[in-house]
Amino acid sequence: MTTPRRRAEMFIAAEQDRRFSTSAVVDERTMLVDMLGAQRATLELKCSGLEAELELARRSVEPSTLSLLGLVRHLADVERRWFRQVMAGQDAPARFSSPVRPDGDFDGAEADRAVVAEAWEAWRAEVAFSEALVADAPDLEVVGEDSWRGPVSLRWVLIHMIEEYARHNGHADLLRERIDGATGL
Repeated sequence: MTTPRRRAEMFIAAEQDRRFSTSAVVDERTMLVDMLGAQRATLELKCSGLEAELELARRSVEPSTLSLLGLVRHLADVERRWFRQVMAGQDAPARFSSPVRPDGDFDGAEADRAVVAEAWEAWRAEVAFSEALVADAPDLEVVGEDSWRGPVSLRWVLIHMIEEYARHNGHADLLRERIDGATGL
């Protein structure tokens, strides 16, 4: 007889999951960076083990056009916007969406090996840039200029990115469960 497991433990065994292993009583910067890292790792976990071209691009929660691949592309653009454009002040247009194609991140998520590879490469490059920018920042009070919100602190951007990933990881939960039944945190 097997021991029943909680739904939250069905995607990965608790003893293998290192996403939320940082102490809950660390300094603010460490906590924010680790929470964002855990959310990023959750996105990767939700996309793991799928036949890349077909399942990552599947729009599995009709009538929504969301897909796991679309989420990866979207979050690459979100990382790029907040860390390259706003915090670093770079002229770095979005990779997958544009004024002409505002939903290109989701709409361009096609079941094609090259599209999948490009999405993961872009997402990893943007995460690496973001991590380096945060590591090099003297403190969380560093301010960037956003055309929509005005001045924003690095603290606000980190909190917003945790919020952004958490929201989309909820979408990823539903998409993945519809694809192959995998559930969990």
